[in-house]
Amino acid sequence: GFVSGHYCLCFSDVGGAADKITLIPQDFFAELCEQIIQHLNHKIPGVNTAELCQRIQTSGIEINVGDLAKIANAVSFLFSTAARNNLSTEELVTALGNTVSVLPKHAVQVIRHVWNEQGKSISVSEDARNTAAVGQFVDIKWKLGVAMSSDTCRSLKYPYVAVTLKVADPSGQITDKSFEMTVPQFKNFFRQFKEMAAVLETV
Repeated sequence: GFVSGHYCLCFSDVGGAADKITLIPQDFFAELCEQIIQHLNHKIPGVNTAELCQRIQTSGIEINVGDLAKIANAVSFLFSTAARNNLSTEELVTALGNTVSVLPKHAVQVIRHVWNEQGKSISVSEDARNTAAVGQFVDIKWKLGVAMSSDTCRSLKYPYVAVTLKVADPSGQITDKSFEMTVPQFKNFFRQFKEMAAVLETV
């Protein structure tokens, strides 16, 4: 039927990533599924695939963050489609079994368990899906640095501000965006924030 057709599409779209699921140990895959459900429930802004990928690599498994992101997107699509169609755990597992021969047993077990525990709590409001068209701010880090040289002048000891923004993109992947600002740029940036804060005081 329509629903199981969707699942097939979901994992075949992932290309080589579905067989990468076999590489991910059960506990890490469970954590990924857990984060995805929490994201779909708007409890967390996104799935930190970069951080999870690092930990999987540290445990000695070769997987890159791109593959992990594809898997996360596929599972997220799977869960949101299942929620939209109000699938029971058995219906979800049956749909998976019918269409996704590549999914390893341990992954199906995790999906079954996570869906059983938390699937019912996903509220699929179209409004919520639509508002996620822009990235969501998660965190900011900054540090003051001094450039020792540049192309134009070899010994420029000019100070700069290095900023890293953690942002959850619309699909729910958390990424780091890093940039540098000169001190005048930073002062301008800061002034604009002060203006924003002043306006917010009046709200």
